[in-house]
Amino acid sequence: MAKKEALVPKLTILPADGTAKVRPGAEVTVRAANGTVQTVHVLAGKHKVAGQLTDNGTLWRSVGPLSTSRTFTVTATATGSGGKTVTQTSSFSTLRPKKTFQASTILGTGYYGVGEPIILNFSRPIKRKAAVEKAIELRTSKHITGAWYWDGDTTLYFRPRTYWPQHTKVTFIARLNGVEGAKGVYGTHNLKQSFTIGNSLIVVASTRTHHMKVYYKRHLWRTWPISTGRPGDDTPNGTYVTMDKGNPVEMKGPGYDLMVPWSVRFTWSGDYIHDAYWSVGEQGFTNVSHGCVNTSPAHAAEYYRMEVPGDPVTVTGSPKGGTWGDGYTVWFLTWKKLLAGSATHLAVKAGPKGSTLVSPDTLHAVHVKAPVGRPSHHNFWAR
Repeated sequence: MAKKEALVPKLTILPADGTAKVRPGAEVTVRAANGTVQTVHVLAGKHKVAGQLTDNGTLWRSVGPLSTSRTFTVTATATGSGGKTVTQTSSFSTLRPKKTFQASTILGTGYYGVGEPIILNFSRPIKRKAAVEKAIELRTSKHITGAWYWDGDTTLYFRPRTYWPQHTKVTFIARLNGVEGAKGVYGTHNLKQSFTIGNSLIVVASTRTHHMKVYYKRHLWRTWPISTGRPGDDTPNGTYVTMDKGNPVEMKGPGYDLMVPWSVRFTWSGDYIHDAYWSVGEQGFTNVSHGCVNTSPAHAAEYYRMEVPGDPVTVTGSPKGGTWGDGYTVWFLTWKKLLAGSATHLAVKAGPKGSTLVSPDTLHAVHVKAPVGRPSHHNFWAR
């Protein structure tokens, strides 16, 4: 009886060889007949497209969007049941979009406080928000859980569920090249940034007791007398994070124009923790400022030298509620409201190997104490 001849494997690659203007959301597939796929390499210069084998090794599918305005070469190898191997090469090009968007971030590579949010700003309104969230990976040296939150169509925040653990190294990678952020509007660049969370430094300033508690490395470290906004100029309640500082900062208002030493800002409208040598006698007893948190020269200088952007500042006891967007106010939000602001409504679990989107229902309850682990709920409400 004659021996049955082994079938030669056959490869089908899509998009087909020579195809132009392929949409970045298209999938690259390599299918093997009479055999199994052994290797697939999809390259555009040094950029390699990732993929996965399915259907018992007979089908390879690409993962994620393709970069725009690029020519890709596909080289695939399949092996038949009799050991015969074939290799096939194909190429295609992706479209050059007429409308594009880019993402930027305010974050640098240095140290930030335990309350610092990741903030991405987009050059065009994003309508397909879930696609953008899914394109961003977080890598953290310590395991954290958080969520994305959209503030309108051009600003995206990431905030942990509780404050960042001290000394966490954070990297985010926004693989936006090829992502369709709105109909016909594509990302054309990727964005990557790394930073480090420093020592925990948290202050809670009470407009009622006229004292500010300073928590350092998660322990109460100092209690300083302060003076906050006088009636009519009340310092607003809320949990903010520090944004910038100067020594001195020029402060102007009705009837005053001063160069103020050791000034750390926490709202856009001009609220600072700063040296107020002129009100030392009132500090600890009454509120006399124009809205800032007044401290003694020595205390202001000590806090100024320790502070990094993203250190939480909570104001309590005020008859004036905080205003969303007056500073980085993402800590005004409860965990439930943070999730509601995500297009996917999913939590992000991150660690050294990357991040995944998970259902909030799968998460364990967290038991961390305010103020060192998280702010108090409804911290921005007027009292």
